[in-house]
Amino acid sequence: MRRSAPAVTVALLCSAPLARAAGAPVGPAVADPGNTAWLLTATALVLSMTLPGLVAFYSGLVRNKNVLSIAMQCFAITCMVSVVWLVGGYGLVFGNGGALEPLIGTLRGGGFAAIGRNALHGDVPEAAFVMFQLTFAIITPALVVGGFAERMKFASMLLFSTLWLIVVYLPVAHWVWGGGWLERLGVLDFAGGIVVHVTAGVGALVSALVLRERKGFPHTAMPPHNMSLTILGAGMLWVGWFGFNGGSALAANGSAAMAILVTQLGAACGALTWMVLEWRQFGKPSVLGIVTGMVAGLGTITPASGFVGPFGALCIGIAAGLVCFFATQLIKRRLHIDDALDVSPVHGAGGALGTVLTGVFVAARFGGIGYAQGMDMLRQVGVQLLAVVAAGAWCALGTYLILKLVQATLGLRVSEDQEREGLDLAQHGERAYND
Repeated sequence: MRRSAPAVTVALLCSAPLARAAGAPVGPAVADPGNTAWLLTATALVLSMTLPGLVAFYSGLVRNKNVLSIAMQCFAITCMVSVVWLVGGYGLVFGNGGALEPLIGTLRGGGFAAIGRNALHGDVPEAAFVMFQLTFAIITPALVVGGFAERMKFASMLLFSTLWLIVVYLPVAHWVWGGGWLERLGVLDFAGGIVVHVTAGVGALVSALVLRERKGFPHTAMPPHNMSLTILGAGMLWVGWFGFNGGSALAANGSAAMAILVTQLGAACGALTWMVLEWRQFGKPSVLGIVTGMVAGLGTITPASGFVGPFGALCIGIAAGLVCFFATQLIKRRLHIDDALDVSPVHGAGGALGTVLTGVFVAARFGGIGYAQGMDMLRQVGVQLLAVVAAGAWCALGTYLILKLVQATLGLRVSEDQEREGLDLAQHGERAYND
C-alpha cells in the first residue's frame, strides 16, 4: 500500500523516490473519477473488516460471557485511532522533511487541517488516501486484542492500544510505506504483511506472554461459543480483503484486478490446506479450521498481492495453510501460550512467511512483475527477511515496554473473580445473552 499507484514494474517502485509531501498536490491537477470511486469503495470495504467483520469473528470465538467486551474493544479502538490519526498519526507516517525522516515522519502538514477539498495524492483526492490509510491503522491494534482476549481491563486495553499505535504501528508504517529506511532498501509490502500482520502477530504474542494464560488454560476447554457468528465474520473479512489488497493499488487498473485475483487464490488454498491437514490429523475437518486457514491465506498473500501472479498465489496459499497450521499447534498445544484467538500463529507467522515469499514469487519467471533494477532473488529475499526481523524486534520491544508501563499505572488484568464472572458484566455491566 504505497503513496502512489504501483507502476508496471517493481523497478519503478523501488528505484525512484516517491513524492511524500503530505498535503502537497502531486500528479495531475484533476482527480481521476474512476480511481477515486474505487479507492472510496475499497476504504469502506477495509473499514467493514473491523466493523462488523472482526467484531463478529472475534465475538463468536470467545466465551459467551465475554462477547460484548471484545466488541467494545474493537469499537473503542476504531474511535481512538481515528482521533490519533487526525491529530498527527498520518503526518508521522507520511510526513517528510524532518531530521529523522528515515525513522519517522513529521507532524508538519500531517493533520487533517492541512488537507483541503482540492488537495491531491497522485490522481485521487488526498482526503480519500488519508481515510484509506486510516482503516489500516484501525484494524492492526484491533487484531492485537485477540492475543489477550478475556482478561485485560478495558481502561488498560485502551491505554495500551493508544500507545502501541504511536510507538509501534506509526514508525513501522513509515519505514515501509512513508519513505523510511526499509522502503529505501527496496522492501516489498503491497498491503501490509509487515505493517499490519507481523506487528499484530508479534504484539499479540508478547501480550499473551506478559499477561499469562486465562484461568484454566490449557486444561479447561474454552471452545468458541457461537461458530455461526464466527463464520459470518469470516465471510465479511474475506470480502473486505478485496479492498484491503485491491485498494492498495490506489487505482482501478490491472494491478488492482490481479491483487484481487491472487487474494482469492491465497484464501482458498490456505483454507483447503488447513482443512486437509486437520482432517488427516484429527479425523474430521472443522468449520473453525477452514475459516482459520482462510484468514491465514489472506494474511500471507497480503504483502505479495500486487507483485505476484496466480502461480505465486497458489504456492503462497498452500504454504500459508501448512506453516500457520503447525505454528498454531506449536504455540497452543506444545508451548501452552494462551494467544486466545491465534493472532500470532495466523497473522504473525503468515505475514512473515508471505513477506519473505514475496521476494521469491515476484520473479517474472513465476508470473510476478519482476525485480527492481540491481536486485535479484537472493538480495530481495534478504531485504524482505531484514524487514521482518527489524519490524518484529521493534514491535516486541515496544509492546513489552508499553505493557510494563500500563501494568505499573493501571494494572493489566482483571481480578480472578471478574474473569470468572466474565468481562461483559465486570467491565461493562451488560450481558450479550439473557438467561
